[in-house]
Amino acid sequence: MEHKNSLKVTMTGANGFVGKNVGKALVKKGISVVGIVRKGKESSINFGDVITSEDLSENYLTSKLHGCSALLHFIGRGKQTVDSDYHKVNVGITKNAIKLCKKAKIKKIIYISGLGVHKDTTFGYFISKFQAEQKIINSGLDYTIFRASYIIGKDDSLSDLLFKQMKKGTIMIPGSGRYRLQPIFVGDVAEVVFQSIIQKNFSNKIIDLVGPKTITFNDYVKDFLQGKKTPIKNIDLEDAYHAALNNPKTDFGIDDLNILVGDYVGNHKKLKSMSGIEFKTHKAVLKTGGLS
Repeated sequence: MEHKNSLKVTMTGANGFVGKNVGKALVKKGISVVGIVRKGKESSINFGDVITSEDLSENYLTSKLHGCSALLHFIGRGKQTVDSDYHKVNVGITKNAIKLCKKAKIKKIIYISGLGVHKDTTFGYFISKFQAEQKIINSGLDYTIFRASYIIGKDDSLSDLLFKQMKKGTIMIPGSGRYRLQPIFVGDVAEVVFQSIIQKNFSNKIIDLVGPKTITFNDYVKDFLQGKKTPIKNIDLEDAYHAALNNPKTDFGIDDLNILVGDYVGNHKKLKSMSGIEFKTHKAVLKTGGLS
C-alpha cells in the first residue's frame, strides 16, 4: 500500500456536489487532487489543481496526470436532452476514462454508479450505468464501483428540491411515498472513497453505497421538515409522470420518479464491515444543520 502522503489522484466531475466534497476531504488528508472540469467551470473548484476537458479524450491530459494512482470517475448524467443522452455520457465518457487511465498509467478507477443498477434492468439511465460498469470491469484496471443511494449533505439535489418546495409552501410527494431510500452522508462517502484509494480490500468490488437507515420517502420528508408546519401533499403518480414527460422544468423528472418508485435498498452491513466507519444517520445530519 502506497503511503497516502505521496498519493495523487484525479477526479472527473470535480465541480459536482460529490466531487467538491470528496476533493476537499482528500486534500485535507494530504492527497494531491487534480480536478477535471469543463471549460469555464474552473473557478468553481477550491481544492487541488484544475484542468479542463470536454470528454476526457484530449491528448494533453496524459502528461498532466502523470503520477496519479487513481481516477475517481464522478461524471454522470441524471437527465437526458436531445444533445446529450445517457449512452453518450455514462458509456462514452467512461470508455474515454478507461483509455485515459491506460495512457497515463493510472492503475485504479473508482466509479459512482446507481443503487438498483443490474443486468435485468429495463430503465435507460440504469442500462447506461450498467454498460459503463461492464466497460470498467472488463478493462483490466483495478476498480471499485459504488452503487449509490441518495447522497445527502449541504446543497445535495434532493435537499435543494425539498427546500424549494418548502419555499413554495407545499411539499409534493409523488404517489404513495411508501417507497424506500437509504440516504448516506457525503462526509461518509468521502471517507469510503479515501479508503477505496488506499485499502486493498476494496479492489475489484461492486459495493452498495448506502446509509445505515432504510426509510420511506414519506418519513424522510417528515424528518426533513424538523417540526416545520409545511403542508405535505401526495400527488397522483400518473399526474407526476405526465408532468415529467411534458415539462422539463417539473420538480421530478422521469428518471427521478423511476429511481424513487424503484424502491431500491442495498447492503449497508457489507459497507460498514469493509470500512469500519460509524456512519451518520440522516437524522444526525439534519440535527447538525448539515443540509441547510
